Amino acid sequence: MKKLKHEKELVKEAILAGEKYGRERGVVEFEPTDSAHEKIEYIYRLLVHDKVISPMPEDQVSQKTMRHRLAMWYAHQLPKDHPLLK
Repeated sequence: MKKLKHEKELVKEAILAGEKYGRERGVVEFEPTDSAHEKIEYIYRLLVHDKVISPMPEDQVSQKTMRHRLAMWYAHQLPKDHPLLK
């Protein structure tokens, strides 16, 4: 798994996009007290359930791999000339 150049920023944006996706689907309303770890796991599992991203084998699922998968998902939604992709 190759780390993306701006992975930290992509994960932050992916969490925001994932929260919006979940709200629009009507399946989740995150609380301000929810940790980033909780949000990342919920968003990852929601996207897998909806077949937006492909699942990883369960023995490979960790906070690090879920963060990377969400960063990749968000990066694919950005235009090719976006600053976070450079």
